[in-house]
Amino acid sequence: MNVFVIGIGLIGGSLAKDIKSTQEEVTVYGIDSNATHLAEAEDLGIIDKKASYQDLQLADMVIVSIPVDVMVTELPKILDAVHEDCVVFDVGSTKSLICKTLESHPKRRNFLACHPISGTEFSGPSAAINDLFRDKTNIICEVELTAFKLQEKALQFFQAIGMRIRYMNPEAHDKHIAYVSHLSHISAFMLGKTVIEKEKNERDIFDMAGSGFESTVRLAKSSPAMWTPIFKQNKENVVETLDEYIHNLTAFKELLLQDDYEGIYNEMNNTNKIKGILKGIPLNKK
Repeated sequence: MNVFVIGIGLIGGSLAKDIKSTQEEVTVYGIDSNATHLAEAEDLGIIDKKASYQDLQLADMVIVSIPVDVMVTELPKILDAVHEDCVVFDVGSTKSLICKTLESHPKRRNFLACHPISGTEFSGPSAAINDLFRDKTNIICEVELTAFKLQEKALQFFQAIGMRIRYMNPEAHDKHIAYVSHLSHISAFMLGKTVIEKEKNERDIFDMAGSGFESTVRLAKSSPAMWTPIFKQNKENVVETLDEYIHNLTAFKELLLQDDYEGIYNEMNNTNKIKGILKGIPLNKK
């Protein structure tokens, strides 16, 4: 089987590693606009060969792991180049615009819209790790528009690497992911910004930063080149989540100003139930 991975970073590289460890007689080809990343992926054994779009006619499976704004322009070209028995799936954190862009493509049946919900704050080929996706959820949108035999090919791979599958329409995906992923990244970036600005005058502040700060702000190490297009494509949902988040922060501030510590306790105690909601979700650590 010839598998092409377009975008050899954390997600694309980790999928490539899982393919090589779970599939027999597979050759992994890499395509990346960053020549250094491509060479690094080859040196690390993540890919077997470098490739270009001209080679896509050889592909049995194509994994597209590039920023979502680039995804919109490149996916039609990728679909143009593959043969009819090749399945192409993306890993983008937004789905509505991508699905809308491809709805009339002659090879729409070859495309499976996916979002494997996993990752770390690190980027580049060296960030790729084995089993990044084990026991994680993969959201698949508009599965009925993908040819059944190509669905099966992709689903067999997802099963082999231990992923759970959830089906959802693109609009619901983008709304829900704004709350559980996009908002948390914005919070981390802005918390980091707040502390950096304060640190200009208080040099010891980072010496006092403990594990709580580190775990809360770690997402601020994520790639701005990847996240800015995500926020742009999902702007409406992200703004809605920010409005609600800002409302809750303002309400908490008011409780402090009013010396209402019983109210503060109740706010935190009521939110503690999230421990039960999150129980059992495995964490990725690099």
